[in-house]
Amino acid sequence: MWKRSALVIVAVVAGATALIDAQQQRPASPAGTAAAQVGSNWIEITYGRPILRGRTNIFGSGAEYGKALYDGGPIWRAGANQSTLLRSAVPLEIGGKRIPAGDHVLLIELKGPREWALIVSAQAYQRSFDPRNTSELWGGFNYTPAKDVARAAMTVEALPYAVEQLTWGFTDMTPRGGTLRIWWDKTMASVPFKIVA
Repeated sequence: MWKRSALVIVAVVAGATALIDAQQQRPASPAGTAAAQVGSNWIEITYGRPILRGRTNIFGSGAEYGKALYDGGPIWRAGANQSTLLRSAVPLEIGGKRIPAGDHVLLIELKGPREWALIVSAQAYQRSFDPRNTSELWGGFNYTPAKDVARAAMTVEALPYAVEQLTWGFTDMTPRGGTLRIWWDKTMASVPFKIVA
């Protein structure tokens, strides 16, 4: 009888431990896509969507503002997992710079609560992580400023609510352009863009 009781206790403890372990492991952030159509052409952003999961003040403050999101790299990938990608079938203009049609990486430099800069990079990026690859982007790692195509100051605004999952989107679209926006936690940042004929 004692052996059977001990086995039941061991099984219950093992099951509870497995359940706790499963609850503590976080799945990878889900993939996200934002798209807009201009005439017959598409503009799309693909990115990972990190979740707050109970965290507050995700951007930090003071001298440490944004550093936690850099995750040890020199710049924020403005998403999760892989690099955030902008794919456009038409040339765009952001921050007065022409961006050719095709794929580019989006990054954000976080200098302070109202000082964000959107970076559009032509640097090659990894489709899957290879720690030996030190030339192509993986998120913000291996970032090379010399590959920047455009850099533009973003308008940063406080929100009266918290956005649980990081979200990219297009707003105010016209045949001539629109606005790129990113929302997360209690912050929204935006930058206008133009369609280049």
